[in-house]
Amino acid sequence: MNRWMVWLPLGFFVILVGFFFKGLSLNPNEQPSALIGQPVPVFELTDLMTGERLTREQLPRQPFLLNVWASWCITCQVEHPYLTQLSKRIPVVGLNYKDTEIAAKNWLAKLGDPYALQIFDPTGRLGLDLGVAGAPETFLVDSKGVIRLRIQGEVNDRVYAKKVQPVFEMIQ
Repeated sequence: MNRWMVWLPLGFFVILVGFFFKGLSLNPNEQPSALIGQPVPVFELTDLMTGERLTREQLPRQPFLLNVWASWCITCQVEHPYLTQLSKRIPVVGLNYKDTEIAAKNWLAKLGDPYALQIFDPTGRLGLDLGVAGAPETFLVDSKGVIRLRIQGEVNDRVYAKKVQPVFEMIQ
């Protein structure tokens, strides 16, 4: 019994070191989404370009990316060329978040429009329902409208290969 007590502090220390290193490997900016495995929330908004009414029923019936963006978002501008390339392989639906119609349209006229649909959410209501912390955020949605993945921040080649592509291949 006495020998066991001698090793107890060392064992406790090793466990603490393990927790410390596990904590270092976590990204504090990534927040889990309660919507993983849930359908895209019900919404009724307008198409940015046409002004027509859009609902969840108009979303693609195949896997797609739902990209939350805004004209005031610098990182959105950085990721935009990659999304333009990506839109040739997978549909990308844009959710214009807490923006003005004029600024959003000018931004798309300047940078191009890779979006299959352009959901205009000036008050951020759908963004709030999705749990958006800020732009950009991107959700991978399957053919049944169920959210399978949430990416906070820029989607680029590295992020796509590491996070999006494995889940996309799985749901296809």
